[in-house]
Order: sequence, then C-alpha cells, then structure tokens
Amino acid sequence: MNDSTLERFHYDNKIVKYFSAATIIWGLVGMLVGLLAATQLFLPEANLGNPYTTFGRIRPLHTNAVIFAFVGNAIFAGVYYSMPRLLKTPMWNSFLSWFHFWGWQLIIVAAAITLPLGFTTSKEYAELEWPIDIAIALVWVAFGANMIGTLIKRRERHMYVAIWFYLASFVTVAVLHIFNSFELPVSFMKSYSAYAGVQDALVQWWYGHNAVAFFLTTPFLGLMYYFLPKAANRPVYSYKLSIVHFWSLIFLYMWAGPHHLLYTALPEWAQVLGTVFSVMLVAPSWGGMVNGLLTLRGAWDKVRNEPVLKFMVVAITAYGMATFEGPMLSLKNVNAIAHYTDWIVGHVHIGGLGWNGFLTFGMLYWMWPRLFKTSLFSTKLANTHFWLGTLGIVFYALPLYVSGLTQFLMLKEFNEAGRLAYPNFLETVIQIVPMYMLRAFGGLLYLSGAIVMMYNMWMTAKQGVFQETEEDQAPALAKAYNPSGEFWHRAWERKPVFFTILATIAIAIGGAIEIIPTILIKSNVPTITSVKPYTPLELEGRDLYIANGCVGCHSQMIRPFRSETERYGEYSKAGEFVYDRPFLWGSKRTGPDLHRIGGKYPDSWHYYHMVDPGSMSPGSLMPPYPWMTTNELDKSDLPAKIRTLQKLGVPYPEGFDQEATADYDAQASKIVANLKDAGVEVAPNTEIVALIAYLQRMGTDIKQQAAVPNQ
Repeated sequence: MNDSTLERFHYDNKIVKYFSAATIIWGLVGMLVGLLAATQLFLPEANLGNPYTTFGRIRPLHTNAVIFAFVGNAIFAGVYYSMPRLLKTPMWNSFLSWFHFWGWQLIIVAAAITLPLGFTTSKEYAELEWPIDIAIALVWVAFGANMIGTLIKRRERHMYVAIWFYLASFVTVAVLHIFNSFELPVSFMKSYSAYAGVQDALVQWWYGHNAVAFFLTTPFLGLMYYFLPKAANRPVYSYKLSIVHFWSLIFLYMWAGPHHLLYTALPEWAQVLGTVFSVMLVAPSWGGMVNGLLTLRGAWDKVRNEPVLKFMVVAITAYGMATFEGPMLSLKNVNAIAHYTDWIVGHVHIGGLGWNGFLTFGMLYWMWPRLFKTSLFSTKLANTHFWLGTLGIVFYALPLYVSGLTQFLMLKEFNEAGRLAYPNFLETVIQIVPMYMLRAFGGLLYLSGAIVMMYNMWMTAKQGVFQETEEDQAPALAKAYNPSGEFWHRAWERKPVFFTILATIAIAIGGAIEIIPTILIKSNVPTITSVKPYTPLELEGRDLYIANGCVGCHSQMIRPFRSETERYGEYSKAGEFVYDRPFLWGSKRTGPDLHRIGGKYPDSWHYYHMVDPGSMSPGSLMPPYPWMTTNELDKSDLPAKIRTLQKLGVPYPEGFDQEATADYDAQASKIVANLKDAGVEVAPNTEIVALIAYLQRMGTDIKQQAAVPNQ
C-alpha cells in the first residue's frame, strides 16, 4: 500500500507511564498495610495503640489499596497501552484520560484517609461512603466514555479479544457499583443501605463475587490476551476457544454470588442456583487458562530465560488453580469445611498474589522498558523478584490451608460424651498462631520482591529516554463493508455498540433472576413479630461496631450445624435481620460468632473485655480498645439517623426523631448503673456504653417468639 493512503497518528505513552508508576507505588503501600494487618493477628501490639491502625480499620484499607489502587492502576495502564495499538488510533479524549488518572488517585487518597477514621459502610470491597461512591461512578463513566469513543474512531475493523473483555468489565463494574451502592445519606460521611438483612447480603455478594470476576478477572484476561502473545511472540492459540471462553464466562459469573452465603439465612433456592452456576464456571475459566498456556506452544524454551514469561506462566497457573478451587468451595459439603476459616483467605490470595500480582509484574517488566526505549536494567533482579514472589505465595497460602483445616477439625469435634471437644473458640486460635507467623513471613517475601522490582524499574527509567508519544500509521476505516459468508462473531466484532448491548444483556440476566424475587417476594424472608428496630443507643453502638471493623473478625450468622448451635446457640433466622442496614454476617471468623452474645455476659464483662481482652479471655489475640471508655460519642446526628431509617421503612413512631436523644440517655443510664454496681465508673456518653448496648441486644429477639410466615 502506498504511504500516501496511510493516516499518521501517535500513541500517548505519558498516561501509561503515570498509571504504571501509580501501580508500583500503591502496590507497595497496599502490601505494607497488609503485612501490618497480618502481623497483628499474632502480635496485637502491632496496632500501635490507637484506633486508626487496629486490624478492623486497616484490613479494608489493605483490600481497597491492593484491589483498586494496585490492581486498578495496573488495569488502566494496560488498557491505555494496548487499546490504542489494537484499534490503531489514539485514545479518544486526552482530557478524559487525565481526568480518569487524577480522579482515581484522589479516590484512593480519600479511601486512605476515611477508612482508618472509621467512615465505612462495612460492605466487602465496597466500604467507601457515599460521596466517594459518587466520585467512583463519575470517574468510571469517564473511563468508559473514553473507551467507547476510541472504539468509534478506530482504524481497525474488528475488535480483538482483549477489547471484548475490557468492554464487559466496564459495563459490568458500572452496573455492580451503582446497584450495590444504593444508600440514603444521613450526613456527609454517613449513610444507610437501601437494602436490609437477607436482601442486603444477596446484593452485596452479587457485587462482591462479581467485583472479583469483573475487576480482578475479566480485565486481566484481556491483558493476558494482549501481553502474553506479545511477550511470547506467538498468536493466541485458539480464536474460537476465546469466543466460548468470553461469552460463557460473563454469562455464568453473574449467577454465582450466592455461593458466599451457603448455609445462611438466604433462601435455599438462591443457594442452589449459586452452587450450580459456580460449578459450571470451571469450564470457561479453564478454557481461558488452556488458551493462555497453549499460546506458549513452541516458546517454552523462552520461559527458562525470560522473567516476563515466568511471571505470566505462574499467573495463568494461579488463575487455573483459583478458578478450580472456587467452584469446589461452592459445593455445600466443601463449603461446610472451609467457610469462615483461613482456607478462604488462602484461596483469595492465590488469585490475588498469583494471578493479579504476577500478571501485573510480567506486564510491567515487558512494557516499562519499551516506554523508555531501552532494555530492562537487570534480568537477574527480575528473576530474583520472581523467586521471592513465588516463595512468598507458597509461605502465605500453604499455612492458611493448614490453619483452615485445623479450625474446621477442632471446631467440629465432639468427645465421647457427645459434647464439644473444644468449646472455647480461643483454643483453636492459639493452635494456629504459628501459621499466622508463617503467613506474615510469606507476605514479607512478596513485598521484598516488589521493592526489588521498584528499584529495577527506577534504574531502567534512568538508563533510558522516555518517549512521550509514539508515532504510527494505518489506513482509514472503510465505511462500506459487509462481506457475504462472514463468520457470525466476526460480524459482531465490527459493531461495538451492538456487541456492548449483547454483553450487557448476558451479565444482567443472572443478577435479575436472583435479586428481584428476593426483594419483591415476601415469603423469602419470613416475619418474626418479636423483632423490633434498634433503640437509639443500640443503633449508635451498632454504628460504632461498624466503624471499628468488628465484622472483619466476628460473624453474626449461626449456621444450622450441631457444632455451631452447641457453641453459640439457636441458628440464625432470616427474619432476625430485617432492620440490619448493612447486614453483618461476616466472611471470616478470627474470633467467635457474636449473633447470640446478647445477655450471655453482664455489662461489666464487655467493659473489661474491651479494655483488656486477656483479662476475660486468657490468651486472647484481640487488641484492647481502652479509648472507648473515655471517647465521648457524638450523637448530634441521631435524629437524622432515625429520620433516614424511617424513610427506608423502619417502623419508628412518628416524631420519634425528637425523642431519640432522651431514649438514648435513659437506656445509657441503666448501663452506667449496672457498671457502677460492678465497681466501674463511666460517663453515659462514652462509646463503650453504646457498644455494650448493641452487644447485649444482639440475637435476643428470637428468644421471645419463633418465626411465622407472612400473611
């Protein structure tokens, strides 16, 4: 073709460099916070003696930092590098690109400030409060608009497979974020979920599972389909397998959320659907893994010498392991063993450290030197990073599998007399402390590898010259093109709007079929007439419980197992949670379940347990919270909380917002009197009084009356 028929354009490497640098920096921050959290599990003193760095507050900081800051910036770096090159055009709008970059970094900074301060919704992977939720939606829409604009002005007729995954990720994350974030604000940094109890749990894990699917999986599959063939200098193994992989994956994933809620108060039909579709996910997930690994056919000799390919091979293998283990954990008999134990933490980190972390490292090692027109500073250091990271994953995950099985075996065991062999939950915690130490050591190795990478990248940049723009040329896209006999999917690939609509329909079906009946059909949540709304003092105590991240260690869901009902009491019923906004069923038991803690101990026991946990539970690894005995609780927004909950359907009497403070004071004075009788002097407006009120209320409604069906 004659040069005169080609259009010249350039790619913006500067935005890629910024997102890549942010990936490295935030990755180190997220891993460091994770190491601090892991250390606190065997050394509570590592909370540094203040409320802002306790485990309950920094755990969500860690998960948000590694998911949205480290992995998120990696996705954007890869997309802004690969998409223009695949479509033969610059990104549509430079302003939107930079709005996306700076907006995303400001969101991360806002999360880093608000989460340690206790501003949280407590929803897994969606802890940020409503103003930040709105900012996330705006920035995400800007990213999507830029992506779609680029697709419309492309010079390449057909969309390559990586673009399919980018599009599906954008659409689905937008849908998930918006629907899960329906909440009614109380004040600038406080809101209540629009959903309650069982419905809130289902919507949250529809979001939570699919945030893993469409933020941590599908965009990374897109990156795999671009960067792995580039690094191996081989075409993708099978185009048709990628079609089956893509459509079956995005359709099936959206049904699988309920597998996080097996044996809970969720309706049985929803649990069954979640299990069935989770097991079906093995096929498309492994289709992607096979397509990736077989792309290396004829290039395996390079894996021995190329650190980029080493990282990518382990990443794809970890993806295969995690996506086999996930469906297996969705089987109810396996879930009964693993849920609420460290097994789940190990499973999640195989995916996080292996799949997301290693694919990110491989992508950066391939891309960064090309941005600076040089070679990698040190292949030896990259290989060192690879082995530190690999050993880190092994030392992190294997102890957690041992820990999870230990927890299961001890907590389920009965003696010859038919009684629990280990009735005290703390007995299991003491046994697994060495596993927590090994897990932290694994995290330290992984972090050390990332530090080595940062140095390698810095030196690579120093020895090269950054190329801010990269020139390219391609013929303009011909308007008329409709060949006869074209393969049906190839026809879809040249119609991005039509393709996006089809992907949206595919992801919407599963969620709609599960969520709509659960919300609209009342028989899914049988009424318990004795369940009443929380009193103002209990409500404030519950909000404190949420702010301090107590749900990160304690569940509030007793499953219908003999071992759990013997240890904790009557199993949990759906109708008990109708006023819980948000639900607090938890996803991990580092401490015992608390759903039936109400009335089990006197007020003074809870006081001393918060001041010095070891005094009430010898050997406890829970950190002390002495500041709660002196911190005054600000109840100025209490009337606004009552009014907000009334709007959401909580049946407080009309005008109760004006009486809430007096009600608070009356109940607080009773607890203060109880504490005084036990020799404890405390002011009625302190945080500890409100927290005690909530703990003493927890799970007591069921003792009064059994469930009755809706009339």
